[in-house]
Amino acid sequence: MKSSTPWEPPACYYAPTHTPEEMARHWRDFYANTNRDIWADDMRESFDASHEEQYGEEGEFPDYNQELQGEGMFWTRVINREHPDRQGQMACRSLTFWVEFTDSPPPGPGVVDSTLLAELAWERTRVPDTEVSLNPADGPQKVNLPTWIWLDDAAFEPVSIRAELDGYGLWAETTATPARLTLDPGTADATTHPASGICEPSDGSIGTAWAPGAGGAPPCGITYTRATTNSTTYPLSAALTWEVTWSDSLGSTGTLPDGEFATALDIPVEEVQTIVR
Repeated sequence: MKSSTPWEPPACYYAPTHTPEEMARHWRDFYANTNRDIWADDMRESFDASHEEQYGEEGEFPDYNQELQGEGMFWTRVINREHPDRQGQMACRSLTFWVEFTDSPPPGPGVVDSTLLAELAWERTRVPDTEVSLNPADGPQKVNLPTWIWLDDAAFEPVSIRAELDGYGLWAETTATPARLTLDPGTADATTHPASGICEPSDGSIGTAWAPGAGGAPPCGITYTRATTNSTTYPLSAALTWEVTWSDSLGSTGTLPDGEFATALDIPVEEVQTIVR
């Protein structure tokens, strides 16, 4: 699950929403289920005149373009009700236009294009939970004994999602690739490895799995220098950054803001007790 959202759909935009048959059905349902008798006469007359001008026999889209079923779609305003900018939700004026499947949508503010499709795909991307492995794996960590940390192999795979406009052949595909793991030990009484706390990829993975006999500082890990007390723990945070690129059906490419996905672990740390004889 995303711990940070680098992009969200705009407050409003224009996209293909109705086939001719769907548009005809939409307006049939509207007239059948709307009590227009409560409208003022001038409002009703103006509305009907506008509808006739748009969909009447001599209108812009005669009989809802039903003769063109399968050849294109109506594009209308889409309002993102979850967007916090309430005013922005109404920034796109109510507009309906027709685009043949053989044509590209007209350029303009808010009209879905490759960039917006890429952003929509990224917004819908779900990467695996950030799961890290530790050694020592069982029980408390030890003071001054390095804790080795590495990324679960299943999480270290690119994730691709494609968003497309059905019928138009226009698509954009985003690929999110794990790029680096950032460690925060949750206390000043610790040293991160490397010192920056940022573990970069190496040989197709982030961090190195501990193996018997391995010693010294790990390529990715933490050394705690003070024990926790009274059943307390240190809140270790491991945040995986994913870099995002996109390509589209037109041969264009680009990048999108990184995404960061973190996991938190409660780490108890104890002193190592030794007996000298």
